[in-house]
Amino acid sequence: MDTGKQRLLEVRDKLLGEERLRASIGTLSEKTTHMILKNYYEPDVDKQEIPIEGYVADIFTGQEIIEIQTAGFGKMRDKLEAFLPEYPVTIVHPIAKKKRLIWIDQETGALSAPHKSPKKGSAYDAFLELYRIRDYLADRHLKVKLLLMELEEYKLLNGYGKDRKIRASKYDRIPIDIMEEIVIERPEDLMQFVPLELEEPFTVKEYAKAAHINDRLASLAIKLYQYFGMMEHTGKKGRAYLYEIRDRK
Repeated sequence: MDTGKQRLLEVRDKLLGEERLRASIGTLSEKTTHMILKNYYEPDVDKQEIPIEGYVADIFTGQEIIEIQTAGFGKMRDKLEAFLPEYPVTIVHPIAKKKRLIWIDQETGALSAPHKSPKKGSAYDAFLELYRIRDYLADRHLKVKLLLMELEEYKLLNGYGKDRKIRASKYDRIPIDIMEEIVIERPEDLMQFVPLELEEPFTVKEYAKAAHINDRLASLAIKLYQYFGMMEHTGKKGRAYLYEIRDRK
């Protein structure tokens, strides 16, 4: 077992406890992930939940602020406005690259055996959140860490269908492993997400196909590149806009 995974599991077991694990499930979706990652990055509780500039920072080391943000980067804008002029800020954003699903029977409290989810996340899933804070990505004090993680996701058997799994409620997610860490320190770092096999000029659909993502995410990615002047609209193919990468000219 690598040291990163071992330490993450040690933090998880310390906070939840193997005997308390079942009882602890249900601290509201995302809160367990947030709690574990906060203690993974800073085990000293005296450096957690620190009031700064009228807001509460998840972690303040004395020199740096670390924010664990599972979603909703738009809510970070006011914090970033207050924090960035004074301190370096790192936003840690977990993404479920690999999930094991566990179902909870509400009537009996029984947990199903874990089984592998067919859904896999990728770093591209962060583009919506990055777009929401695009005004701050060029700030030299801001760093974003995308954590591609293995998680256990707990869901309630309260949905539709014979197995009650259709549109079932998410209950909680518990980190198992950090599979990869991708760091964005400046807008140019976003270029790592442009597929090498992408031929220019290209449409949104062609970008989506090369990156193995949906059209909505591809469109957001291109808008973000355009915002920083890395891509430009160069024409049309039928009804679709064509784009080129300025850095490759």
